[in-house]
Amino acid sequence: MRIAIIGFGSVGRGVAEAIADNQNGLTVTAVADSKSAAIDESGLNIAEILRNKAETGICGSPDITVSDIISSDAYDILVEVSPTNAETAEPALGYIRGALAGGKYVVTSNKGPIALKFEELHALAEAHGVTLRYEATVCGAIPLIHTIEHGIAGNEISRLYGIFNGTCNYILTRMAEEGLTYQQALLEARELGYAEADPTYDVQGIDAAIKLVILANAVWGMKKCLDDVDIIGIDRVTSAAIALAEKEDQTIRLIGEIDPADDILRVSPRIIPKSHPLVVRDTLNAVTIETDLAGEITLIGKGAGSSETASAILSDLLFICDCYGRRD
Repeated sequence: MRIAIIGFGSVGRGVAEAIADNQNGLTVTAVADSKSAAIDESGLNIAEILRNKAETGICGSPDITVSDIISSDAYDILVEVSPTNAETAEPALGYIRGALAGGKYVVTSNKGPIALKFEELHALAEAHGVTLRYEATVCGAIPLIHTIEHGIAGNEISRLYGIFNGTCNYILTRMAEEGLTYQQALLEARELGYAEADPTYDVQGIDAAIKLVILANAVWGMKKCLDDVDIIGIDRVTSAAIALAEKEDQTIRLIGEIDPADDILRVSPRIIPKSHPLVVRDTLNAVTIETDLAGEITLIGKGAGSSETASAILSDLLFICDCYGRRD
């Protein structure tokens, strides 16, 4: 199947490389960054595109736009991996709407459109006989959504909770293990590239809350928004509080939780035993799913990073190929 990639940062380049390196029946026929685009219905030379991006900062011609790609017949699946806008979801929302309305499949890592307009986009996909996949929007390389939709299909899920932000987990891990203050651990996370220059979304729990909204709407159809989540971040967690927990063989982690029966969506620092399955180190994510038949299932893995996100996107692409197309 033919792939158009919108957003050619580290994730978009990682997806293009993964497709080019594997004999998976996928061909990249269009790419776009914020300033340029390239289209070739017979397949782009990815090595040349990547070299051009590295040398010039753009991936194609400034005369070609994302709109040219969206309205073209040069692709079967749109991979939308532009930066997240949690307030309006644009411009990604418009790209996804355009592709679905044109009868194209969509795979995205962009949390904005899925958190804000999941119901609308899901209905639009159904109306045009295509599908929308979004595994990469929650917990990176962990196949959480696929597990819920397919691996434990038939189970009733009563509750879901876990660690949804690797940056916060790294900071809390370093505070516990090395006795660092919050500011020292945050500075270290920035130096290692785990935290953004402006870490507000991560440390104040907003990123984790957006992921809860996505899961609440996708798994339970709860029609929630960010304002429905009770959020407390880790920016007020002190090293003294962590040391006190350590004395009791416990520690502190930022836990996101969905309990649909009690209409609970919340993100907050929680004290948990150090032997608990959710006490994972560094940037790992961990999620426990409570079910009626399978009991508790805990998934652990890397929650962010270009290759981990590309892994989730590639999984969605091959799922679409297996279900709706074919691999050559």
